[in-house]
Amino acid sequence: MKPLETQHWNYYFSKPVSTGIFKFQADDFVVEEDLGYTPCGEGEHQFIYVEKVNNNTAFVAEQLARFTKLPLRQVTYAGRKDKYALTRQWFGIHAPGKADFDFSDFELEGVRVLKQVRHNKKLRTGQLKGNAFTITLRQVVHPEAIESRLAEIAEHGVPNYYGEQRFGVMRVNEMGDVQRGGNLLMAERMINGEAIRHRNKRSMALSALRSWFFNEVISSRIAQGDFDKVQDGDAMVLAGSNSFFIENAESKESQQRYQQKDICPSAPLWGAGELATLGKAKSQEQAIASTHPEVVDFLSQCGFEQERRAIKIWPSQLEWHSKGDTLTLSFSLPSGCFATSVLRECIETVAPVHSI
Repeated sequence: MKPLETQHWNYYFSKPVSTGIFKFQADDFVVEEDLGYTPCGEGEHQFIYVEKVNNNTAFVAEQLARFTKLPLRQVTYAGRKDKYALTRQWFGIHAPGKADFDFSDFELEGVRVLKQVRHNKKLRTGQLKGNAFTITLRQVVHPEAIESRLAEIAEHGVPNYYGEQRFGVMRVNEMGDVQRGGNLLMAERMINGEAIRHRNKRSMALSALRSWFFNEVISSRIAQGDFDKVQDGDAMVLAGSNSFFIENAESKESQQRYQQKDICPSAPLWGAGELATLGKAKSQEQAIASTHPEVVDFLSQCGFEQERRAIKIWPSQLEWHSKGDTLTLSFSLPSGCFATSVLRECIETVAPVHSI
């Protein structure tokens, strides 16, 4: 099979003319988790709100499990956050019958426990409203072009691509070429028959592979000029929900609802079973799958079921300002969406992009 590349995915607008440095320092990328609810203050689950700098979520969970002397499965989080950033997120600790842990002696460089409260339900993966981002870009060339593009993004949104960090560490070689992420390389090795026994690494590789195919579908749809169109047979996702319905005609009503951000066409997160789409939309997705038979066959055998994900996102509360060659922007995205996919449409970053 051909190597799984990531640099060819199409832009929604056009390739940005602006360049700048991203993640020059940790607080150039600030992520604030929004659960969408407030812990109730009682129950057998201890929630702690943690600020971390240059630490990945899974590693912090492991250190919390070690500190509390609990099995790792009893330390949970709603979502992984970027490692090379300043992030604030919740961790859940299930310790029924035990008093509140005292984290004053918890020592991990770059990590602080900011808040501790009880809740009556487990903190589960994916159960959060979204994340708020504050991003500082430095040594920006053509900041006016970024601001113009951001205004377009505020109105029209961006492709809901999985960001490069999903695919592993991206490095730039001596020739200036971006080398592929390690998670995709592991996925290729698995397809070729190699067993990856480390559970977390295997999970990351499979997630990267599934995300890669989703991005392929979005890129193809942009190339065919169908990204902003509701097609016959599209699986239309309802805003703020995982529910969808099948479009049985290319109706003006559905097209208007798409433009109003009420519904959105979706693309497949590949797995076993039949595609949800029908008609033209299904034919297009099957055509893309037929060009990557090893990928879709492998994903179908890995225990995944067919799922759907919206092809477009609209950043909310999008604001920005420039000062000299520094530009700061802030916005919020729903759970599972990538700030780097917003940046991709408005600036070409010249600093290496690190992994989660």
